[in-house]
Amino acid sequence: MNAMPLALSALALACGTPTPPEQPAPPPDPAVIEAAGEDHEHAHDHQQDHHHSAQAEQAHAHGDHATVGHGFDDVEKWAAIFDDPTRAEWQKPAELVAALGVTPGMVVADLGAGTGYFNAALAAAVGAEGEVIAQDIEPNMVEHMKARAVTEETPQVDVRLATAEETGFAAGELDLALVVNTYHHIGDRVAYFTGLKAALKEGGRLAIVEFKPEETPVGPPVALRLAPQTVREELVAAGWTEREALDLLPYQYVLVFTPGE
Repeated sequence: MNAMPLALSALALACGTPTPPEQPAPPPDPAVIEAAGEDHEHAHDHQQDHHHSAQAEQAHAHGDHATVGHGFDDVEKWAAIFDDPTRAEWQKPAELVAALGVTPGMVVADLGAGTGYFNAALAAAVGAEGEVIAQDIEPNMVEHMKARAVTEETPQVDVRLATAEETGFAAGELDLALVVNTYHHIGDRVAYFTGLKAALKEGGRLAIVEFKPEETPVGPPVALRLAPQTVREELVAAGWTEREALDLLPYQYVLVFTPGE
């Protein structure tokens, strides 16, 4: 299965407009993918997204998905952005995890987990008997998340490095795949999510969290955002069915899908 080009480095987590070369670049906006992510997304010149740097966003804007995910070797820099305490005010990690019905014993993957922003909230929800798979393509982010799992005392967090060839998920491994602020960074989304279906258990779900296609205090430029209908159409083409849309977050929409009809 092809892995999504995440960088998250999707909280992956928000964005900003590229700065003209003759001017110094502004400091990253704490609103952060990323994730992303990332994540995975991990993440861009969006300066706030869960998972991407300016380099990655510029590559994304030009369709060069092969470079998305680069620029995250300075983990301390991005951790200060992605994990800024003010992010909780609009990202609401615990509330989102609860609304998605994550319960003890579940296996949940954060695709493009970046610095691991959601790891603690997910670990608390799945409990000691569950598992959180925090995945990213940036090696430094992966090492950061491994250390974070020790610090946060969350042994149920399994940190995995994704590659351009394999996602690393076994067939029927996941109860829930979570993609935060990362979906719009994936190259061939229909192909990727067609393949991802095999990783879900019977009754498994996919949750997509993306910024609304309108001006908001945080998030990427509107021109880089995807409308919910675009996500719906692409995932239907990949063989998914929408099950619910959660009206929970002030600046993002949340769509939940299951494989098949």
